Amino acid sequence: MVRRAGKNNTDSATQLVNVEEHVEGFRQVREAHRRELVDDYVELISDLIREVGEARQVDMAARLGVSQPTVAKMLKRIAGMGLIEQIPWRGIFLTPEGEALAQENRVRHHIVEHFLLALGISPETARVDAEGMEHHVSEETLAAFARFTQQQQSEQKPC
Repeated sequence: MVRRAGKNNTDSATQLVNVEEHVEGFRQVREAHRRELVDDYVELISDLIREVGEARQVDMAARLGVSQPTVAKMLKRIAGMGLIEQIPWRGIFLTPEGEALAQENRVRHHIVEHFLLALGISPETARVDAEGMEHHVSEETLAAFARFTQQQQSEQKPC
């Protein structure tokens, strides 16, 4: 890349924002990264309990594509946050706070996925993309996605 001294770039897409805005943007991304693993684990525990009646480390490892020791380490962290209870030889259970977080994440995922579907994204791609996006959109953006999707759905309904 060639830099030329004295040249002002007037393309607003490539201009740096002020320092405070820059810091805030990166802070939000770092916070989303810290939360997303916890969110994914709690949501998966909730889904497993709903679908098969229990959440076990072996099943979580298989669905997340990680080793059982990785799952065990994360579960210890989540238990320390008060989101789960682990009962030896019985599995993993969500606390009321954990279930509330799982439900909140399920709603976020649903909104993002339906927004992508409303844009014409294939169901498979929308599902996969929503899994990553749900952790990184602000409440304001999420609300806009929901309004857009509701508007699209109401326009498609026959009068």
